[in-house]
Amino acid sequence: MQNDSFAAQMQAHLQAAKGPSAAAQAEASARNDVLTKPPGALGRLEDLAIWYASWRGDARPQITAPQVIVFAGNHGVVAQGISAFPAEVTVQMVANFERGGAAINQLANLHGAKMEVVALELDRPTFDFTQRAAMDAAHLDAALKAGWDAVDPASDLLVVGEMGIGNTTAAAAISLALFGGEAADWVGRGTGLDDAGVARKAEVIARALEVNAPEGPLEVLRCVGGREVAAMAGAIARARVENIPVILDGFICCSAAAVLEKLVEGALDHCVAGHRSAEAAHGRVLEALGKEPLLTLGLRLGEGSGAALAIGILKGAIACHSGMASFAEAGVSDG
Repeated sequence: MQNDSFAAQMQAHLQAAKGPSAAAQAEASARNDVLTKPPGALGRLEDLAIWYASWRGDARPQITAPQVIVFAGNHGVVAQGISAFPAEVTVQMVANFERGGAAINQLANLHGAKMEVVALELDRPTFDFTQRAAMDAAHLDAALKAGWDAVDPASDLLVVGEMGIGNTTAAAAISLALFGGEAADWVGRGTGLDDAGVARKAEVIARALEVNAPEGPLEVLRCVGGREVAAMAGAIARARVENIPVILDGFICCSAAAVLEKLVEGALDHCVAGHRSAEAAHGRVLEALGKEPLLTLGLRLGEGSGAALAIGILKGAIACHSGMASFAEAGVSDG
């Protein structure tokens, strides 16, 4: 990776990024201690509110400008028969997003989130990574930068989602390369594969890592990732630099995020896991990242849908923290 590459610049930004505000965290924690409730009565909502306050540098924050970005890309590895759907579905679903007809549109609207769709060269799939690296250095740089540039610095919460037939295969290959184990540990049914399809998918992933033998997290992303996966990583990194909290989505999103954590320790401290999906390997990635999901509802749609649903949980935490009266304000005895 050349030193003047965008990937190298992103890594440098992550290494230099400031952390959460200790002062805001202390003030938010002190406020939480005097709200009109028994200590700990709101459970994890209390921790979420303090975490969010610390990243925003505001002990009594509001969520007023959430952003949802869906990145779309196509994968050359679909030629290996690893998906139950053809690559054309990516283009068709992008059109559906743009018309407002997908699940993610409804959830973004529900929570007042600004939603954008970023399609990444859908007419030019990545290379089949069983034959060669999915992307060259220029492709990786372009995808990372597309994700970075898509983030609105004025946002106060970010959700990133994806659309790309074949991208659970990319996520499984990334996870295997980053965390080890066997290919079978990381594969699932994706969009609906049968047992034979799952076995074929595991073989494809194992072959991809033999062919490419990537060393280092950015090389893993370049060799067996995808444009939309890299763009999610770029967006999550930008949010870290801008101190914008992130709600992570499912397996594919978390595989992109894992690249950042392997690249720079603590790169995901501004992130919470929105949910644990029905894709079995997602739980393994969350465990490896030390992220406890907010929801477990058997979702496996992608698009950022699980994370977008969890916006309501975080909004609830912030509403209680910032809106509740203290014992003194309410004239209630604190015992």
